[in-house]
Amino acid sequence: MRNRSSTVVGRDQELRTVENALTAAASGWGGAVFLVGESGIGKSRLAAAAADQAFQADMVLMRGRGSAIGPMVPFRSLTEALLSLLRAGEPLDIAALGPYRPVLARLIPDWGTPAAQQEGGSLVILAEAVLRLTGLAGKGRGCLVSLDDLQDADAESLAVVEYLTDNLDRQPTLLLGAIRNEPCPALDLARSAARRGTAVVVELDRLDRTGLRNLVGACLPMPAADVPKQAVDLLWAGSAGNPFLIEELLGGIVDGGLLVPAGTGAGSDTGTTWRMADPPPEDVPATFARTVARRIEALGPAVQQLLSVAAVVGRRFPIAVAQAVTGLPDRELLSHLHGEPVAQLVQPDDQLPDWYTFQHQLIREALLTLLTPAERARLAEQVADALEAVYLGLPGEWCQTAATLRLEAGNTTVAGRLFAEAGHRAITHGAAGSAVGLLDRAWDLLAGDEAAERADTLEHLVYALAEAGLVERAAASVGTLDQVGGLDPRRRARLHTRLAWAAQVAGSGPGNLAQITSARTLLGPDADEADTAQIDVVEAHIVLDVPGSGQIEKAEALARRAAEVADRVPLPAVACQAWQLLGTLLRSKDPAGATACLERARSTAVRHDLPIWEIHALVRLGNDDALRDGYLDRLEQARTQATLVGAVTARYQAEQSIALYTALAGDFAAAETLTDQVLAAASRLKLVECVHYVLMVRAILAGHRGRRREMDEALSAFRRWEGEAQPLYAPRVHGLAKAFCALLEENRPRALEEQALALRAEDTTPTVFHLGGRYGVHLLLGAVTGTMTRDEFDTVASSPAAGFRWDRMFAQFGRAVLAGRAGAVAEADAALADALTAGAPYAMGRHLGLRLAAECAVTDRWGNPVEWLRAAEDYFHSADIPAVASACRALLRNSGARVGQRRTGLSAMPSALRSAGLTVREYEVLRLLADRLGNREIANRLHLSPRTVEKHVSSLITKTGLPNRIALSEYAVTTADPA
Repeated sequence: MRNRSSTVVGRDQELRTVENALTAAASGWGGAVFLVGESGIGKSRLAAAAADQAFQADMVLMRGRGSAIGPMVPFRSLTEALLSLLRAGEPLDIAALGPYRPVLARLIPDWGTPAAQQEGGSLVILAEAVLRLTGLAGKGRGCLVSLDDLQDADAESLAVVEYLTDNLDRQPTLLLGAIRNEPCPALDLARSAARRGTAVVVELDRLDRTGLRNLVGACLPMPAADVPKQAVDLLWAGSAGNPFLIEELLGGIVDGGLLVPAGTGAGSDTGTTWRMADPPPEDVPATFARTVARRIEALGPAVQQLLSVAAVVGRRFPIAVAQAVTGLPDRELLSHLHGEPVAQLVQPDDQLPDWYTFQHQLIREALLTLLTPAERARLAEQVADALEAVYLGLPGEWCQTAATLRLEAGNTTVAGRLFAEAGHRAITHGAAGSAVGLLDRAWDLLAGDEAAERADTLEHLVYALAEAGLVERAAASVGTLDQVGGLDPRRRARLHTRLAWAAQVAGSGPGNLAQITSARTLLGPDADEADTAQIDVVEAHIVLDVPGSGQIEKAEALARRAAEVADRVPLPAVACQAWQLLGTLLRSKDPAGATACLERARSTAVRHDLPIWEIHALVRLGNDDALRDGYLDRLEQARTQATLVGAVTARYQAEQSIALYTALAGDFAAAETLTDQVLAAASRLKLVECVHYVLMVRAILAGHRGRRREMDEALSAFRRWEGEAQPLYAPRVHGLAKAFCALLEENRPRALEEQALALRAEDTTPTVFHLGGRYGVHLLLGAVTGTMTRDEFDTVASSPAAGFRWDRMFAQFGRAVLAGRAGAVAEADAALADALTAGAPYAMGRHLGLRLAAECAVTDRWGNPVEWLRAAEDYFHSADIPAVASACRALLRNSGARVGQRRTGLSAMPSALRSAGLTVREYEVLRLLADRLGNREIANRLHLSPRTVEKHVSSLITKTGLPNRIALSEYAVTTADPA
């Protein structure tokens, strides 16, 4: 008789669900399927069948399972799955992972040094890295990630699983998870995903009597209809339809002579039919535990001890530990493990060499029930001693395992210390959620220990809570720490400072100042400068979020004091933090000094081997280059360096800046592609600050193309992400996005209004962001409209912040206008030449400046306005910004220049409108109707008379067959691109 059925019985519908999901994944449409049921119901067997189907379909296989040794081990199942991919020797172009390769080094040591620790979001970034690896592995063929025993998985692994579940729909990957049907976070995750429609939950029920017959027939083997009814009744009573129990009980009644081959004698396995023994036995095994017990009792003392030791270790166990406890020689130990009776209970682990695993968790549980509490405690102590001897220092998961064993042995103090050490290690590896659970246990177990040791444990717990985002509980724990004692005020103050920084990174706002106040109170008036420096630099970041006009000066004073102390002590990380903030704060009033601060931060990071701080400094230096000269080389260098070390957040920060300056340069297609990429990744990773910035760049990009609807959509998304709650973005939103969109619509009053809003926002709450227009387009508009005197102009233009290249371009255009109006033609020509030189990188801005300056030059009779207008008209016509192109043509006509007709806009017109016979001019009018503009407004935009616009509207109504102007405007919204 086979010990197990070679086929999956009674799971046809479930198999079809998995097969369909595999087929979809192979076609590039991935997803998640969770198999849920009680222990022994067949989850692992169904997962194995799925793996066989995936193998036959040439899909990539990745398999892992939740930790079954002691407490949950961070990332255990994911590490196994990824390592199984490497052991299979699948060819992978890991360079295609970019910055995510170093991130995965946390799980795959062969891939080099783990990425530099990120500030917040590191677990989500790791999840994104796993997502990209599965997509890369399954490209063109599909990938199956099978994770068993997810009820035993740690919080960090489950967080990655949830992230994968939500983002696999466009990946060639199927995530197949097996979860025991008992209250646990994994089951909550699966059901929540099913409700969201991102996963399918397959509930595995027990077999009915027909299914039981089929399973028995597959095991014996014999026709299911010939299985004796008494055997069915017996197995049903003992198993209630649980497939694993059916097979185990079947083996027990066959081995015990209760079910025998018909006509061939008991013990033979060659018969084709079976019958119950006659007379029937007086006592029938009623539980699985008794079946296992009978097997164990027949194996002898040495094997019983070996299996008992293995059960105490866990579902899986290393033979080195089993040997250390039992003292069995190699040959005898392996002989026992590979002998027929034991081989039915344990088997070699296919994931780890020199490890073995029980055939099922129920076997281990049954073995443990055979031990008395005293025997189990004794074995736990012996196994813990063996672990410490075999694995010196208890690396990795062994620290947690030893802690659990010491606890089972009744040694609570040692167990508490081991849990505390395991928790500290978990923080170091970024598994803050697991660290919280481990340190909570340590805190409880060390209740009677020395105050200093408890205080150390609680200190690590506060760090873990802060890293896990549980800021409120962390703050409460600090209060507990103050009551316990054992830590001096300096260490407690550092905890409050750490909490303040964690809350600031999480975006909690000015309320974090309460933690700063607590830290300063603990240190008192005579605090050591090294302690106050750490507080100062955190407070400097926090006060920038406090509304008011003096916060930048306060932040600068705090950051400068922290930098000076940090350099002297030294405190290199604090120094990097402080000098980088100073570089940001000084940029407006002292650009050269700001650059010097950033260079100092970078050199400090290089000298003290702080790669993440070096990259952040490089990003800020790249922004300086782009602002000052329009160069992107250093931002590209920062992007490359961040990719090499796996600093994913820093890479996106570099890319969001590259996108902004690419948009200003007029390379709209490249900027759009980059913003789409960064926004998709940042949204998935919940990098809120990055999402805010990129949505702002999207609005600027749309505004610089004259696409109001796209700009409004970007700003609507910006509001949904609560970007408007951050006042530092307001000057750019009004001055760099909305004002330019209005100018490209030839709506100068609206542009002036938006620019005024930008200046007002900047006056109310000064910002560290630049290019809001105060030193650039505001000066040009003031000169063009005559609302700014030469003295007022010179006062603003003389500010150091007016030296940034984008602003300098517009300021020089404005200076040319004022000089030309005053009759200083030579000065005007020189200023305009300087404007064109400064504007060389900025195609749209340069031509917009020409259009505005030329208007004044025509009136004031200076320069070469006809040449400028022809250049501007050609650019804006090619860029499909018709309002400005039309304005340029009108100005050319007014100046007496000959203007050729433009008919190339016909190709940009939707085919339905061309078929209706619309002219290019009628299409331009229709596009403006989408904004519900009146005839006079449209006439001003297109430089036509209101009467002419009225005729075009009438013609449009006739050609489209619509009843009135309102219907025509609605039609324009859905059919024509807005102006």
